[in-house]
Amino acid sequence: MPATPSPPAILLLTTPHTYRAAAFIAAAKQLNIPLITAVDLPPELAATQWPGKLALDYRQPDTAVQTICNFAQTTPLAAILPVDDSGVLIAARAAQVLGLPHNQPQAAAAARDKLVMRQLLQAGDVPTPPFHGFALNDKLAQVTAVVQAHIGFPCVVKPRTLNGSRGVIRANDADELATAVRRVQRLLSAIGADGFLVEGYLPGVEVALEAVLDNGRFHPLALFDKPDPLEGPFFEETIYVTPSRLDGPTQTAVVDMAAQGAQAIGLQTGPVHAELRLNDQGAWIVEVNGRSIGGLCSQTLRFDMGMSLEELLLRQAVGLDVRSLQREQQASGVMMIPIPRPGILRRVEGLAAAQAVPGIDEITITTPEHHRLLPLPEGESYLGFIFASGTTPEVVEEALRVAHGRLHFVIDEEIPLLAR
Repeated sequence: MPATPSPPAILLLTTPHTYRAAAFIAAAKQLNIPLITAVDLPPELAATQWPGKLALDYRQPDTAVQTICNFAQTTPLAAILPVDDSGVLIAARAAQVLGLPHNQPQAAAAARDKLVMRQLLQAGDVPTPPFHGFALNDKLAQVTAVVQAHIGFPCVVKPRTLNGSRGVIRANDADELATAVRRVQRLLSAIGADGFLVEGYLPGVEVALEAVLDNGRFHPLALFDKPDPLEGPFFEETIYVTPSRLDGPTQTAVVDMAAQGAQAIGLQTGPVHAELRLNDQGAWIVEVNGRSIGGLCSQTLRFDMGMSLEELLLRQAVGLDVRSLQREQQASGVMMIPIPRPGILRRVEGLAAAQAVPGIDEITITTPEHHRLLPLPEGESYLGFIFASGTTPEVVEEALRVAHGRLHFVIDEEIPLLAR
């Protein structure tokens, strides 16, 4: 009797620093779906650091796409699922070549590049603040002239391709703009990144929306309040709480605007994570991405029968209908623990006391001891995550704040090399 062929696998595109891979691997085992992990590393490093994983160099997208296509000749794939922003374009291009469900590469590029995103939103008649893109080496006088003539103050300076609010700085006048531009240019030069844009500052309350697209049909999964004001000069996110406390019509306006934004940039399938601001003029898109929520924040979400967000996304990737799935009604939330100052983390005190706060489900410190800390806007990580659940969003928010107040981070000042 001939052997039964294995079902096609899902290829998961990850990075060495992602928090999400373990959750997807666990979800795949739960669902009995074959899952293959690809990691953004040169083959020689992947062989020693991530043995058994498919090595892809995201800095060489043509080669990465060809590697995936070659791999698929011997290992049939059902879908290619990027975990982080860095893999969305490669996933779209490879899936297009292989005839798998995918977003158009242009849409994937827009979700990765904030300038392209703004251009497509504007072209799709989605309300957009004034904006202008700049090359890394543009002169400060040129940037200032354009901002004063076409954007005005306050404004926000943003790298085109970084995420997690890295390098995002508010400027209220020409002097602050000069400081912000120089700072962003230094950051981008140091990491070899692309240019930046300046856009008008959007006042108001910020929210985050998690959704999925099925052949262009937009299905919201969860709306998060961000109760801490994000007014600058930097925009470090802290608390997410769901369900939202916004009234019904406002929530509908948020979902409708996010759906318009996804359509304008051309997203058609898979997860969507959108950030929006609400003010007297309505809902405004900060950004909309063809990926799911970052970090460990997905742990706040459970759906019918206790299903995780990762299980839901894997089900959709293999063609199952997930539109009827609903988030569990219990309120939940997460605090992304901010880095209070630069230095060397020596230890975290108060963990037991923080864990004992009623409503706290888990506290995960993701930064190792003796690790160098760098806050935003240059930094790109958090100290860890605090998770809570409760009867109402207010109860959850209070638990997160109390628990965070019981933590103490012992951070030594980093001694410059010249002083050693």
